[in-house]
Amino acid sequence: TIFPNILGHRSRYEAESGAEYLLLSVIHGLLNGECSPEIRLVGCSVLASPCRDNKMVKPCRSTCEALRKGCIHAFEAIEMAWPYFLDCDRFFAGNEEGCFDPLAGLKARQEVALSSLSPEEPSTIIQFTYASNAQMYSLLKRTAAKCSHISHVYSIGRSTEGRDLLVIEFTDNPGQHELLEPEIKLVGNMHGNEVLGRQLLIYLAQYLCSEYMLGNQRIQSIINNTRIHILASMNPDGYELAASEVEDSNDQELSNQEGHLLNGWISGRANAQNLDLNRNFPDLTSLFYRNRRSKHYRIDHIPIPDTYWFGKVAPETYAVMKWIRSLPFVQSASLHGGELVVSYPFDFSRHPHEEKMFSPTPDEQIFKQLARTYADAHATMSNNDTDRCGASFYRTRGIINGALWYSFAGGMSDFNYLHTNCMEITVELGCDKFPSEAELYPEWKRNKEALLSFLESVHRGIKGVVRDTDGNGIKGATVSVRGVRKDVTTAEDGDYWRLLNPGTHILTATAKGFSRVSKRVFLPHNMIKAGRVDFVLEK
Repeated sequence: TIFPNILGHRSRYEAESGAEYLLLSVIHGLLNGECSPEIRLVGCSVLASPCRDNKMVKPCRSTCEALRKGCIHAFEAIEMAWPYFLDCDRFFAGNEEGCFDPLAGLKARQEVALSSLSPEEPSTIIQFTYASNAQMYSLLKRTAAKCSHISHVYSIGRSTEGRDLLVIEFTDNPGQHELLEPEIKLVGNMHGNEVLGRQLLIYLAQYLCSEYMLGNQRIQSIINNTRIHILASMNPDGYELAASEVEDSNDQELSNQEGHLLNGWISGRANAQNLDLNRNFPDLTSLFYRNRRSKHYRIDHIPIPDTYWFGKVAPETYAVMKWIRSLPFVQSASLHGGELVVSYPFDFSRHPHEEKMFSPTPDEQIFKQLARTYADAHATMSNNDTDRCGASFYRTRGIINGALWYSFAGGMSDFNYLHTNCMEITVELGCDKFPSEAELYPEWKRNKEALLSFLESVHRGIKGVVRDTDGNGIKGATVSVRGVRKDVTTAEDGDYWRLLNPGTHILTATAKGFSRVSKRVFLPHNMIKAGRVDFVLEK
């Protein structure tokens, strides 16, 4: 190299005692290993640029800009500004000025490594390790940046301790609802110490992005026809606590094995205010039971009672409630841990003093079918091996009505069902709430097909648009199915979705100020997508 360097240091000693050199030596730790060694190589190319014919050759501006685009979020995650000495305009040169690419060698080595993997066809590469909160945010942002034509990240709010509740969305037109395209959500890590769901959802996001780019037809069809929202961690604060417990348990001096196992069962379950988020939603189920015999009360789209707001409402719960109300979700899964079974509403027993009592919703048959979809596609959940985790559910092949298993009020699934159109199941992924890292890849293999089948199953039943005689969609019209006391309402543009099992159904559409219209619909067994049933209502 040649001195003075680009930054004006006159000697090697001056360069090595400067703040820039110090920052480069700790950047790996600061960013949790993200963007290294790229940041270091580009930083060093500014501190010690090569020389040709006694002239300094500056690093390329295009390399700097690409690095900044891919790594700025890692600095934002730790609330740190982009380093001044990596200012692409000031210290870097354009190609026409004769610059050099500090990352050329690294890229060449990566090419060689990748080409030795499998010559036949490209494949999705996922690192099956745990991700800290900072790593999770940056992985999701990186994934969305890599697939920006089908993906985008948005925040639905912040946790008690101020961490982002970050959602990654996949669809062929990210950021907006398309007419008749169903919306589906997957929520993980509601209990901070139940971590497998969180990891599976991070892997699923990477998998969807990569496979779409590689031309996987099944994944392209799912993403082109569905709008998928993934909230990998609903309780990042609880995760932080649970993860630190597990780290302590690996420290031999602090280790008291039984203590750790018991602690891992509880520590980090609640949020930072010590509220169990799955008991923190409005209890609409009691209202449903109280009013179901009466003709005058709605037993779907039940409003949130004013008294709910007098209690403690967690910011995480509030954010998710706002999210659920803001989009026309059709179905949803919440991923938990501690058992191996899919449970479905109601979760609160129809007899308050009965701890275990079968308490079906009006949509019992559909819910069973949704639960079946996941359990049957899972590698072991529905088999009849009586020695495995989840064996107590083998008679029902891995699914159960929530209240029949154990009853509790204030759950998220009951709230989804009674307040909106959305039907949510709870997936318990296994008996170990915080499995070892070696288990992550086998668990992904066990659950991958189930997750994909669940995403595909939203295209079941019927969908359509309710319009007036001028062809305008009617927002907030209700579509009811004879014999099922649960109506769905139409979205902003008049479109609706109704999950239904095969058979003959009588549907009625109504809206305030319009006449009602009924249709008789036959759904055959071999339908592979939702049937289309539109309504035109007269004033």
